[in-house]
Amino acid sequence: MTAFIARRLAAAVVILTLVSLITFAIFFLVPRLAGAGPDDLASRYVGKSAGAEQVHQRAEQLGFTDPIWVQYGDFVKGIFAGRTYDLGGSTPEDCPAPCLGYSFIDQNAVLPELLDRLPVTLSLAVGAAALWLVTGVGTGVLSALRRGTVFDRAAMAVALAGVSLPVFFTGLLALSVFSYTLGIFPGGGSYTPLLENPAEWAYDLILPWITLSFLYAAGYARLTRAGMLETMNEDYIRTARAKGLPERTVVLKHALRSTLTPVLTIFGLDLGLLIGGAILTESTFSLPGLGTYTVQALSSNDLPKVLGVTMLAATFVVLANLVVDILYAVIDPRVRL
Repeated sequence: MTAFIARRLAAAVVILTLVSLITFAIFFLVPRLAGAGPDDLASRYVGKSAGAEQVHQRAEQLGFTDPIWVQYGDFVKGIFAGRTYDLGGSTPEDCPAPCLGYSFIDQNAVLPELLDRLPVTLSLAVGAAALWLVTGVGTGVLSALRRGTVFDRAAMAVALAGVSLPVFFTGLLALSVFSYTLGIFPGGGSYTPLLENPAEWAYDLILPWITLSFLYAAGYARLTRAGMLETMNEDYIRTARAKGLPERTVVLKHALRSTLTPVLTIFGLDLGLLIGGAILTESTFSLPGLGTYTVQALSSNDLPKVLGVTMLAATFVVLANLVVDILYAVIDPRVRL
């Protein structure tokens, strides 16, 4: 088991390195290949009335005139040792390690802003994930055991609607009905930190949780149902029943355990991506999380912020898949080999 975890950790480091290379190339190498020079990249960080000499000076200060491999080396060095940016002021601007970038528009480090918004996205993602995992898997198991019944058909019809309807539609509809018409839940933009008031925190996030989990629970229900229908016809299930095991033991210990493998796969990807930023849900409910931060960064064309969000999201996806790989080994010992 230790060797298995060590191999997965080594693979995670390699993947993060490749992600950093590809992400950095997209933001800094591709524009050069498209014909944009260092002055073109620096022009967005100076005033509209700046002359060519001022733009070129800013490009040198930001390191855009250095070779691309030097810029990538400085970026990696900043993650482990921090960086110092000379923006022409009286004192250089420090970006302490781990430095995921420095916003030349706002003139502040990116990582502290990401950490300030991370609790909002983390609260949204973890709460919704717990809700969709329980409801989706539970509904899929019941539908498989009651195949062809009214419950099965109704559950799959709801699941089809959940997969088809986008989050911004169901979110706006939920806000219109339950917040602004009935007044049951708070309106958009309501968020209370967990440590400040746990009850208010949960109350503010109930509607975003339900809206987001409705989309994912539908897919999990369909996937679990298909897996259970296939597993229940296996020989070892018939053997377990022939041995006189209770039906609950047959379903939960034997059938469901085999069905959870593909569910874990998509759960790791979905949770990692959501923690990286649930853009549509946060924008719909005006939550000040990483998703809203990403939209604002794209609107202002602030590339260091986008680069920082991308690296943080990639880290969460890799870590989530690492946890899934370890859970694979727990569920199915053959994976360790």
